[in-house]
Amino acid sequence: MADLWELADLCTPWCIHVVVTLRVAEHIEAGKSTIAEIAEAAQGDAWVLHRVMQHLVNKGVFEEPEEGRFALNDAARGLTDPALRIGLDLDGFGGRMAHAWGTMLKYTRTGEPAYRDVFGLPFWEDLDAHPVIAAQFDDLIGAIGHGVPDPAFDVIGGWEDVRWVVDVGGGTGLMLKQLLKFRPHLRGTLVDLPRTVARAEASDRLSVSGQSFFDPLPAGADLYLLRGILNDWGDRESVAILQRCADAAGDRGRVVVLKSVGPDGAKRPLTIEMVLCGGKHRTVSEFRELAQRAGLSVLHAGRQKSCFVVECRRNS
Repeated sequence: MADLWELADLCTPWCIHVVVTLRVAEHIEAGKSTIAEIAEAAQGDAWVLHRVMQHLVNKGVFEEPEEGRFALNDAARGLTDPALRIGLDLDGFGGRMAHAWGTMLKYTRTGEPAYRDVFGLPFWEDLDAHPVIAAQFDDLIGAIGHGVPDPAFDVIGGWEDVRWVVDVGGGTGLMLKQLLKFRPHLRGTLVDLPRTVARAEASDRLSVSGQSFFDPLPAGADLYLLRGILNDWGDRESVAILQRCADAAGDRGRVVVLKSVGPDGAKRPLTIEMVLCGGKHRTVSEFRELAQRAGLSVLHAGRQKSCFVVECRRNS
């Protein structure tokens, strides 16, 4: 029974969120060591913050070499990581993720995300209404949160005949830039919302199209790339995205899906995308059904060095 109570403990994760939001590790790093100094710098209540800090010391985060004086240990230094700050800061996008977990009961009962119940708008509309939060989301799913993506994936027949790639929902263009750097004969078009592509760096080989991927896509490219997109959407929306790709690809182009599909039989954990916006990580069999509804046939699906890759072509 004690182990179950420990698994259900909410105190520790919320304390972590609080000290990240108040930048406690940074204040200690800057030379503030007493609880009075830390609380003043953090604009918090010293008595409550002391209890928070002592709880975390007992959990192995921070050290208290003497009563009321705190120091960093390796675990506490990790709290200054930029990705953790975005993901845990309750005043930013981290607050969206943290409070969204409170909707789990309704989501489990209905199968529909209940994000609107907490924030007043569905997830994507909420990002549109809060540009700062949206920019933090872009950063978290970009290099800050996930590192530089690996562009070394293969396609059927090789890359020699591929000249134009459209990265659909490609954020600020990190994946596309890596792909163009890795394969100098390519040119690319980045498709994402205007507020997102505004942060991208266009060049003579990289153009941008600020739009929704539910609208018609730039037509005639050799390859339409969907990297980590379909796992953010339910079946109806995923079919619509795939249909747009199929229409734009025509009879000659292909659609390549990365990161959103896995092998049949693989265990699929609960993810934050599911809770935020009703996304799904699908097996190959489940994806084949979606692709068929979108007018696509799966040519190949398999794990490569960097990720699981699915390649499709429009039905003739």
